[in-house]
Amino acid sequence: MKKLLLTSAFAVLSAFPAAAQDVDPEVISIAHPRPVFDRAQAYIDRIEAIDDAGPMLNAVIAYDPDAALLTLANTERLLEGRTVLVKDNIETREFPTTAGSLALANNNTGRDAPLIARMRENGGVVLGKTNLSEWANFRSSESTSGWSAVGGLTRNPYATDRNSCGSSSGSGAAVAAGFAWAAIGTETDGSITCPASINGVVGFKPTVGLISGELIVPISHSQDTAGPMANSVADAALLLSAIAGPDYGDMGAGDLAYDFTAGLADYSLAGVRIGVMRERCGNFAPLCAVYDQALADLASAGAVLVDVTFASDPAMFGDEYTVLLYEFREGINAYLAGSPADIPVRSLEDLIAFNIANADTEMRWFGQDIFELALQTTDSAAYEAARANSFRLAGPEGIDAMLAEHNVAFLVAPTRGPAWVSDLVNGDNFRGGIGIGSFAAIAGYPHLTVPMGAIEGLPVGLSFIGTAWDDHLVLQAGAAYERARSVTLPQPTLAPWEPLPATGAD
Repeated sequence: MKKLLLTSAFAVLSAFPAAAQDVDPEVISIAHPRPVFDRAQAYIDRIEAIDDAGPMLNAVIAYDPDAALLTLANTERLLEGRTVLVKDNIETREFPTTAGSLALANNNTGRDAPLIARMRENGGVVLGKTNLSEWANFRSSESTSGWSAVGGLTRNPYATDRNSCGSSSGSGAAVAAGFAWAAIGTETDGSITCPASINGVVGFKPTVGLISGELIVPISHSQDTAGPMANSVADAALLLSAIAGPDYGDMGAGDLAYDFTAGLADYSLAGVRIGVMRERCGNFAPLCAVYDQALADLASAGAVLVDVTFASDPAMFGDEYTVLLYEFREGINAYLAGSPADIPVRSLEDLIAFNIANADTEMRWFGQDIFELALQTTDSAAYEAARANSFRLAGPEGIDAMLAEHNVAFLVAPTRGPAWVSDLVNGDNFRGGIGIGSFAAIAGYPHLTVPMGAIEGLPVGLSFIGTAWDDHLVLQAGAAYERARSVTLPQPTLAPWEPLPATGAD
């Protein structure tokens, strides 16, 4: 599918008064390149060579081919003109915000979400928009992660026939493929951490409320959050510093604005008690072996490993689903009704009708049973009870109880298993019993995933999970693990998966 291209960065500059207008086009010359310009141009060239052509990863929906020019006015700010790709459910003024749906193909709002405005103020440059699982994977129970009607199927750079997970599939794949310095994803339950793990990059889901959720196409106001995806914990922390707020304190923490990169390089795990969810590799021996090596690396860095076991209450997941259905119906109705763009849908009922009318393009591969169920989930008392119970089981009686009972600073577990083969006909093939990411998602607590190795060339990540507002501590711990990690990480093949040579083979 042909991408949306802005005709010129200078058109953007003239349309939107910003610091970038300080750049004088007459003094910009390829004959006198600047490092920040060269880096940005290299990312654009790579998108054109690998996403538009070659393996065609379909990670990027829209980009500005002249975005390198915008970097030059931002070199004295926090992000120093670094380029960032943005998941296409977050509003940016240059591009339509589609959530992957043809119903929002013309959702040109001309607005920046507050987190994007903060990023620009801090010297970041929006390079483009990334593909995603349509409607953030909340339309059908039989969907294939990474597919949208607008962007097609995102391919995993490590094995192009395998899945990139979702819903921030394009953001994870784009960072792994070298299309930008970093990307921004969103998560409701696993939508940053899963694609980060499977695409071999760092992903951070912050405490809900640390980043403004305004002007992001919603699922659940109690669980949704944006977050950074990058090649290192330090880069993720730097991007977080640029986009966090101004909604600090949504959960009562007050104004916590500070540098999330502080202390990352010096933080020591010596003597730090870490809760180890040892059984959460899903009885999958190859994953358990990679996890065991990560635990050995943590121990070699001086950490005190404490085995933690916990039997989750199935009611937590059922109640979470009730919450998501109820909040989605309310949230999407409000978002669609409030869009200033000329769009053909203004309610969930309109969306359902649009998909039926456009079933050949929107519902060729899977339907909209979640939409239909959300439309019927209207019992406010049942919703309130479900939210209270799911939060209690995930937070105070889940993560918080584990931390307190075992006197540990945070919990670690594998994030997900390796990427599965993409199958639009049969849908996703998740391996169950891995990780505890849903606890962090339901409670709204911070969750960081860091690459810990690979299985047959397919990346897997290590999760660090803490209590509310322990974002900085979790990032520091992840950075310390990065330094201690002893394994060699794989590189993207940009080709279909093939078995690695057997150990000891000629």
